[in-house]
Amino acid sequence: MAVNIEKPKTPDSFVVHDLTILAPNRNSKDISNLKQSVVHAESIYYPNRVLLYDLYHDILSMDGYLRGITQKRIDNVLNKDLKFIDKSGTNNEELTKLINGQAGRSLISKIIESLFWGTSGVEFLIGDELAFNEIPRKHIKPEKGIISKSQYGQSAESGFIIDDLPFVWVIGEKNDLGLLLACSMYAIYKRGTFGDFAQYIEIFGQPVRIMKYDAYDVKTKQELKTLLTDSGSSLAMMIPKQAEFEMLDGKTSNGDGKLQLGLISACNSEMAIAILGNTETTSSSSSSGYAQSKEHGQQQDQITKSDLAFVANMLNSEKFFTILKSYGFTFDGEFVFDKELDILELKTRMEVDTFVSTKVPVGDDYWYETYGIPKPDNYDELKAKMDTEEEEPEPSPTDPTVKKIIPKKGQLPENDKQNLVDKFLNSLADFFDQAPQ
Repeated sequence: MAVNIEKPKTPDSFVVHDLTILAPNRNSKDISNLKQSVVHAESIYYPNRVLLYDLYHDILSMDGYLRGITQKRIDNVLNKDLKFIDKSGTNNEELTKLINGQAGRSLISKIIESLFWGTSGVEFLIGDELAFNEIPRKHIKPEKGIISKSQYGQSAESGFIIDDLPFVWVIGEKNDLGLLLACSMYAIYKRGTFGDFAQYIEIFGQPVRIMKYDAYDVKTKQELKTLLTDSGSSLAMMIPKQAEFEMLDGKTSNGDGKLQLGLISACNSEMAIAILGNTETTSSSSSSGYAQSKEHGQQQDQITKSDLAFVANMLNSEKFFTILKSYGFTFDGEFVFDKELDILELKTRMEVDTFVSTKVPVGDDYWYETYGIPKPDNYDELKAKMDTEEEEPEPSPTDPTVKKIIPKKGQLPENDKQNLVDKFLNSLADFFDQAPQ
C-alpha cells in the first residue's frame, strides 16, 4: 500500500550524467586481445575491465547463438510468476503489479545480466514511479568500490564511492568477471571460422576455368585472356600446355564444408554448456535422444531454480527495500516466485507420499503446499464431513438389510446357466455347418 512520506531532495545532477561515456571499441578481436584484456582485469593494483567489457559487448552483439542462449536464461526467470506476499500470507497487489511492470522486468534482467558480465549497476530516478538509468559497466570499479567519471579512472577523487550513493545499486561479486569470459574464446574462434568458411565458398564454391595455350603462340594467349576477361569474374587460369599444373584445393577432404561446420558446432556447444549447463535444450546433436534431452532439461531446471533464488534474494535485500520505501511504499513481507509443478516429478513423489502416509501421519497442509492445491475457505466444515463419512461402517455380509441370492444345491446362478446354454447352442451349430451336403 502506498503512503505519503517525505521523499529525499532531488539532486542537482545524477551520477550517470557526470560520466564521460565512450562508444565500445569495435576493432577486430583475436585471442591475443582476449588474453591482454583478462590480464588488465585481473591486475592487483590497477584492475580495469574496459578492454574485457568492450570484447564482451562485441561478441554478444555479433554472435546470434550466444545472444540467444543468454536471453533464454533471462526469459526463464522473466516468465515465472512473481508476487509480493505480506506477512499475513496475502498478495500485495500494488507491489506485485510494480515488479511485473516494464521497470520491474528490466530490473530483473539487469540482475541476471550481472551473472554474465560480473556486475550490473543502476541509478534510480527520484519521482512518483519506479524508474532507473543503467550505469555503464566500464565505469564501475567493483574492486575499488567506486564509479569513475572516466572509464579508465582508478580513484575516488575521480569518481563516486558506491556506498555513499543511496540511489545507486551495484550487483555482483567483487572479483567476478562473468560467464561471458568462458564464452569469449569460442566466440572468437567461431567468428574466424565463419570468415574462413566464407572465403572457402567464395574461392571454391564455383567452377574454375582453366585454359591452356602453346607457350610460343602469343596471339592465341592474348585472345584467351580477352575471352576470360569478357566472360565473367569467376576464378580463371591460363597456363602453357608445356607446364604441369595441379590444383590442391582441399575439396577432396573437405568438399562439403564439414570441417568448418564441425568447429562452429563445437564452439556453440561449449558456449551453451557455459551459459545453460547443457546443449540439448537449444540444439540437437546427432546422438541425442529422449533420455539425453530429458536429462539435459533437468540440468537446466536446476540452473533456473538457482537463478530464481538469486533474483529473489536481490529483490528482498535491504538495499532494494530501502529504495522502494523512498518511492512511498510501506510493506512487511517478501517477493516470492510461484512454485511451478512438474507433473512427472509430482507423480513419482505422490507414490512415495502415499506410501509414507500409511506408516506415519502426514498433515493436510503438506498436501496443499506440495501439490499446489488451493485450500478451501470452508476447510474445517469439509474436513469434519469427511471424517464423519469415514466413521460410518460399511454393511456387513450378515446384515439383514443386504439381500444376497444364494443358489440352491445343484442349481447354477442365472448368469452361469445362460452361459452354458449359449455354449451348447454354438457347438451344435458348428457341428451341422461342418456336415457333408
